[in-house]
Amino acid sequence: MPIDPKGREAPGYDRHVFICGHERPEGAARPSCRNRGSLELLSRIKAAAREKGLSNIRIQKSGCLDFCENGIACVVYPEGNWYRLNTEIDIKSFIKNIIDGTIDSALLMDFEA
Repeated sequence: MPIDPKGREAPGYDRHVFICGHERPEGAARPSCRNRGSLELLSRIKAAAREKGLSNIRIQKSGCLDFCENGIACVVYPEGNWYRLNTEIDIKSFIKNIIDGTIDSALLMDFEA
């Protein structure tokens, strides 16, 4: 059996965090997450997760998640919670929410508006 570099005995994660890394050209009709700093934010969130020693949570870049008008798009599975992030978020608080599965309602995307 192949050895996992993170020491897991089977594939899978407790939570999977996708942060949009899509970039649209300048002057596009819609904004894009990458132009809002999503990749830099992704790096900071991943670093905070590494500091916590989280090997059961996967945080990675995704392609377009289609809700860029709301901010940097992020979805966390298995719950399926959608967030609108920005480069000023409290990353430690966001990581805590990811660890324990709680929701930061201030960051949730509002699909009702």
